[in-house]
Parts: sequence; structure tokens; C-alpha cells
Amino acid sequence: MISSEQPREIAIYYSCFAGGGAEAVALWMLQALKDKYKITLVTIADLDWSKLNSMYGTTLSPDSVKILPLFPRKWGNLIRYLYSNNKHFRQLVLHYNLRRFKQNGRDKDLLISAYNAADLGKRGIQYIHWIKVLEGDEIAKKFYNRVSQFSEDNLKKNISLANSKFVAKSVQDHYGITATVVYPPVVINPGNTPWEEKEDAFICSGRLVKAKEPHRVIECLKKVREKGFKVKLYITGGGGGIGEATYKNYLDRLIKENSEWIQLFSNLSYEDYAQLLYRCKYGIHFKPEPFGISIAEMVKAGQIPFVRGGWGPMEIVGEENTDLFFSSFEEAIEKISAVLGNTEKQAALQLALEKQKDLFSTTRFMEDIQRSVQLYFDENRLPT
Repeated sequence: MISSEQPREIAIYYSCFAGGGAEAVALWMLQALKDKYKITLVTIADLDWSKLNSMYGTTLSPDSVKILPLFPRKWGNLIRYLYSNNKHFRQLVLHYNLRRFKQNGRDKDLLISAYNAADLGKRGIQYIHWIKVLEGDEIAKKFYNRVSQFSEDNLKKNISLANSKFVAKSVQDHYGITATVVYPPVVINPGNTPWEEKEDAFICSGRLVKAKEPHRVIECLKKVREKGFKVKLYITGGGGGIGEATYKNYLDRLIKENSEWIQLFSNLSYEDYAQLLYRCKYGIHFKPEPFGISIAEMVKAGQIPFVRGGWGPMEIVGEENTDLFFSSFEEAIEKISAVLGNTEKQAALQLALEKQKDLFSTTRFMEDIQRSVQLYFDENRLPT
């Protein structure tokens, strides 16, 4: 017998699809829920599903997700430009969109923020990439938070999910609430290229902005090369907008000065990016991160990645693999040189990293999201 019961309605808040790991989380959250629930996405600009599906491996469509955009798609490029380059515009849009989300969500069965901790107007679910993103600092609270009538007390009533144990601890320390760790989805398939067929090369992935420190990667590997390890470096990613133009020009000069061993790849398709990952033996990421989805991609591709100690990336590569953590520029050179010069250590690290790959599958992420939604409805005694 076919049930006549209408599916439960869920509204999801994610303001701007401008790339990155948080965007992957929002899209795969929609993917996880679209077949069972009636989904509305509240965002700032209409979306091109075919483009996003090709980038992230999802199968989303207007039939599976209703989009409630703040601006029409034809304004999308302008809005994303302003969002990326003007922090005041970004914060205002975030809160105005949240206000709209709360107004439209009054009759929904569940509200979810895929964009950090938020006052949803009533109890819901929030996926936290980092703390104090929406509510901002004390100055922001005096203006922007009034737009959305933001209440930290309401925020604390939500079921909270976090992208790493590191972030979950930060959530506990800052908000005084418990968050369940749900690792972000990583689309890339596990790599099976034999180690001896890979290049003696590093990959550095991410936005080419000062905060990500790709210049430090270049300086570090230049020192490693001076020790006799003639490794290459492949840099992938895009710029950070007009605000990072000076830095991007500086980075371009650095790459050009070292072009015999460094190559920059811009605007790669995800398939080409994955093939580049499979080719390299090593990865490197200098910026301390709450999680770091590019590092998880390196692990799944079969690389040995070197990362900052004390932050979320330690969980990705395995907290026991201390040979891969550095806390300073000098320690990075020392740790990398020690691994590159020891084939037995490389083999041991490859084996240790193998078990980390299963932590970051899209299947596991969807199951965790579905379980969290089921928990919400169980706690509120709503049938699903």
C-alpha cells in the first residue's frame, strides 16, 4: 500500500556557494536528505545544479531541492564577488538571509544550519565548521545581529554537529554545549597508484591567499631541496579576490622564480585535480585549520601529507603519526627531510594512513546526517 502521508519538510540555511569544504558539506547534506524529505534551501543566489553536481558528485535538481534565493542567478557573480571581497556586505547578507530563513521556517518540521552555529528561531540542527562565525565580535553584535535578531541562548538549544574533534572541543569551551563529530564528505575515490609510480612531488591545495600561507610552503620546500631532495611542487587553487591581489602578485613572482620545480594549476576540473593528487607522493598544508578538506583528499589519494600539529588536520592524518606534524617553519623542514630520507618510514606511514581513508567517505557522512535528523524527530516525537 502506498502511504498518503506527506513527507516532513526541512529547510536548510547556507548563504553563499563560493567553493570550499563547507560548500561540500551543504551539498552532501542535501543529497543525504532529498529522497526522504521535502527540502528547501535558503541561499543568496540561485544555483546551477549541473555545475555543482559535476564538481561535487551529487545528483541534486530542482525536483529534489526547492531553492529560495535572495537574488536571481543573473546577479550571482556580482553577489559572490561582493561577498568574497567586502566583509561588511558579507556579514549583512549572512544575517539578512538568516532573518529570512527564520521567517520562512516557522511552518517547517526541522530547520538546519549548514553554515555554523546559528539562532534558527526554534530548536534545530547546526553543523559547525568554526566558532563565532555568524554572531561575530562585540562590535558586530551591536549592528549585524540585530538584523537577524540573533540570540546565543537560542543557538545553544540546537543539536550541534562539528567537523572535527578539535572544533567540538572549541564549541564546548566557547558555547558550553556538546557537539557530535561528523567528518565532512570527501568525494575523491581512494587512490591505488603504486608508490614507485608516483612522482617525488608535493601538492599544495586551496585558495591562494596569505592566510593559507602557500609562500611558506615554497620557502620550506626550497630549504628541503637544498638538503639534496629534488622534489617538485604543484600548487592548485584560485585567488582570493581583489583584497588579495597584492599577495597573489607576490606569489606569482615566487613561482616564476622557481619555475624549474614549481608549477601552478588554476581552474582544474575536479577529475583533473584528482589525477594530479594521485600522481604525487606527498602533500603539505601550512595553515592551522579546524579541519582541512584538501588534506583529507590527500590522504584518500594515497599521499603522505605534512600538516600543522595541534589542530584539526591531526585527526585526518592520525594523531599517532607524529612524524607528519610540525609547529614551526624549522620543524617542518626537519620532519619532511627525515621522512624523505627514510624509505622504511615512508612505507610505515603509508600503511598507517590507509585506515584513515574510510573516515571521510560521502556514504559515512550521509549516514551520520540521516541519523542526526532521525534523532531530532525522535526527541520531538515526530514520525518520519
